Amino acid sequence: MNLTAETNSLTQQLHVIDAQLSKRSLALDPSGYFIIYVDRQQNLICAKHYSNIINDQGLAVDPETGKPIPARGKVDRQAMHLFTGRTAKELCVEIFEKTQPCPVTLFDHAAYLGREAQRAELALLQQQEYIQD
Repeated sequence: MNLTAETNSLTQQLHVIDAQLSKRSLALDPSGYFIIYVDRQQNLICAKHYSNIINDQGLAVDPETGKPIPARGKVDRQAMHLFTGRTAKELCVEIFEKTQPCPVTLFDHAAYLGREAQRAELALLQQQEYIQD
């Protein structure tokens, strides 16, 4: 097998693993959630932080209305904070090191945000579309 074929095979395997892991169940962070996007005009990775409450059914609900926050589609809510960075590292320093108290309370949520920041940085550098997982 040549190097190109091996690389393509490995890439396919990694995509399958990633797709399977993206379907797993996650605990919701009681301190809120983030919407991550790329601002190409300013060359920034942006993360809007929104508050939420986790109800007895394990759903994230809007603290003001008590209504469940949908996982898909647009939600008309005001972000608590906008974090920005030119790189994934800079964005994560803003979120995890410069903000007290830290707006993330779960380790798996922190790891997820780091992965998403890296993906957003790569999309920004390669001029590709970024869609948060």
